[in-house]
Amino acid sequence: MKLKFILSIALLCVFSFAQAQNKHVEKARLAFISEQYWEGIELGKKAFASISRKGGKRALKLKGEMAYLTAECLRLTEQYKEANEWYERAELLDYQEHEPKIYLHNGDMLVMMSEFEKAKENYEEYLKLVPGDPRAKAGIETSTLHKKFVAEKTRHIIENQSKINQKVFDMAPMFGDRKMDKMYYGSSREGSTGNDKDPRSGEPFMDIWITELDKNEEWTEPYLVVGEGINTVDNEGTVAFDRRFKQMFFTRCPVMKKQNLGCDIWVSEAKGKTEWKEPVKLELKTHDSISVGHPCTYDGKYLIFASDMPGGFGGRDLWYTKYDRKTESWSTPVNMGPEINTAGNELFPTLDKDGKDLYFATDGRPGVGGLDIFKASRVGDPENWDDPTWENPTNMGVPINSTSNDYALVEYDYRNGYFTSERKSINGEYNPDIYKYTIPPFIYDLKVNVTELGNPDIKIEDVNVVVTGTDGSKWEGYTDDMGSVFWDRKPAADQFGERYINENVSYKINISKEGYHEDKNGSDFTTEGLEYNQNFVMDMALLPKKPIRLPEVRYPLDDWTLLVDSTINSPDSLIFVYNLLEEYPGMVLELSSHTDSRGSNKRNQKLSENRARACYIYLVDSMGVDPRRIVPVGKGENEPRTVWMRDGEYLAKQPADMNNVEEIILTETYINQFKRSDVQKFKMLHQLNRRTEGRVISMDFDPETAEEADPKYLKYLPYP
Repeated sequence: MKLKFILSIALLCVFSFAQAQNKHVEKARLAFISEQYWEGIELGKKAFASISRKGGKRALKLKGEMAYLTAECLRLTEQYKEANEWYERAELLDYQEHEPKIYLHNGDMLVMMSEFEKAKENYEEYLKLVPGDPRAKAGIETSTLHKKFVAEKTRHIIENQSKINQKVFDMAPMFGDRKMDKMYYGSSREGSTGNDKDPRSGEPFMDIWITELDKNEEWTEPYLVVGEGINTVDNEGTVAFDRRFKQMFFTRCPVMKKQNLGCDIWVSEAKGKTEWKEPVKLELKTHDSISVGHPCTYDGKYLIFASDMPGGFGGRDLWYTKYDRKTESWSTPVNMGPEINTAGNELFPTLDKDGKDLYFATDGRPGVGGLDIFKASRVGDPENWDDPTWENPTNMGVPINSTSNDYALVEYDYRNGYFTSERKSINGEYNPDIYKYTIPPFIYDLKVNVTELGNPDIKIEDVNVVVTGTDGSKWEGYTDDMGSVFWDRKPAADQFGERYINENVSYKINISKEGYHEDKNGSDFTTEGLEYNQNFVMDMALLPKKPIRLPEVRYPLDDWTLLVDSTINSPDSLIFVYNLLEEYPGMVLELSSHTDSRGSNKRNQKLSENRARACYIYLVDSMGVDPRRIVPVGKGENEPRTVWMRDGEYLAKQPADMNNVEEIILTETYINQFKRSDVQKFKMLHQLNRRTEGRVISMDFDPETAEEADPKYLKYLPYP
């Protein structure tokens, strides 16, 4: 009897323990199935602790299940580090044999903790158990690509909106008026309608709040949306408006104890300028447990949303529905297809102001980590919303995306916008916060250098430089003693303030100065399509109203053949004339040839005219120059050349620095002094006088009205 009593007591204890153990397990399971994740964390931990390791394989499997369930609840409340610890507990209990997704989800947690190598190992282990799963493949790519994203960081500047964020959930901003000075967003801050905490997140229930821009472009203290039945004891958030701001679509997620109720989309009509009417629920789903939410629309008739309804690609997908005015109902939702959706989750769709780009968040594509924001481009007519398609989803990169969840991006303009991120905030926490992004303008500046045409060593001071842009901008300045003028930021401009040279503008530069021919054509440059910083340096030249020193053209003694030898290629020197005429299409140029003083004046005159005609014939016949734009003239020996001497060296061009420089006119008397004492110098100075120069006759050449060229220039004079 005694033994029987003892055995009975022992069996009763075991039965009582099993009952208590199952009670904890069932509570944890029910909380998880009902998506009451916050409560599920403690219930899962309690159930895990209640199960003894000595209970055999069944107990160990159950203990592994509770570790996995706890990890899942932690993951879904975004407590990554602790979730990782509980996934590893489940692994130690070999629960991955029953649920391989331990490796998949733990890899996600490790990515968010920036432990990319360990994450990759987990994804690889998962693929051994579930070959081909695209989520794990995307995870491996993410683990590998993270360094590339960081290295190729975009130009976005990110700023936490601390004036409207609190240590609660603040998320999914959206502009609510045409002026874009009202921003709606979801927040669980104090003052929301419900007092209880959401069993999903452990946070107070969310309501829709509004903040406004003040005169200083700062967001003011937010206030609740005004409207009967908009904010309730349930969660409300993720707002969208039609483009007239007459309809407001928003998400509501009801919570009922021990039930899994999905979210719904509601719509409200504007009531005046500040209030909203009683909302109406959109009938889009076939079962209460299905979630539809995150509405996105352009015209109020075509609605994109996120849902876990059957027929998707996995997780939550993006779907669309269209409003039928005749039946006053929404069409059966259509999945947006594999161009957008993946085996992961696609959430928080938004459109740019023109409806051309679709932004959405996904964890199903290779990225930076967690939910990343992608942009897809609209195909076809942007005004046709009958059946729009989207292509080429592109990751927005770092710093818009981080290893944490990033989502719900809304544009303010092409350079500024807002989004939600769960990265570590200024408060040191990982709650969802609203961030502003700014794309700073590319930095362009302009330097104009003006020299004398044909003599770049001569820098021209006090040149009037006028710049005009296709955006209507215009300004001017004057060159300094180095022949330069420079523009970057306008006076009093801040770091991103107004600059002279801006993006996607074409500019024209015109220069002028007394004593120089006007540069009617000017120079052009553009920043259109230029997606990098640029220092524009424009080298320009003015024609002095005096003879132009052309590159040297030489002739044999007593001959007009264009000299080509080891020291010079005279025809190539005439390319300068060709380029000059090309650059200045209104120019008519006199080409004057000169001889040295040896021989008779009459003989030298004919020789110089033939030399001028040799240049003329070459430019017209060989290079295709319009003959009406050149007038060949022979000057004979009557205009000796001017040269400059510095330290005993003769200079053919006037130096910019005239200190210790002597100006010399190569007269016959001057050259003859070297006839016996320095024969080489004597010959060299005569050679300098045998030259061809240019002089501008006109800058108004018009091919329609210009007279015919004199045909005699194509023939040489009898010589001698």
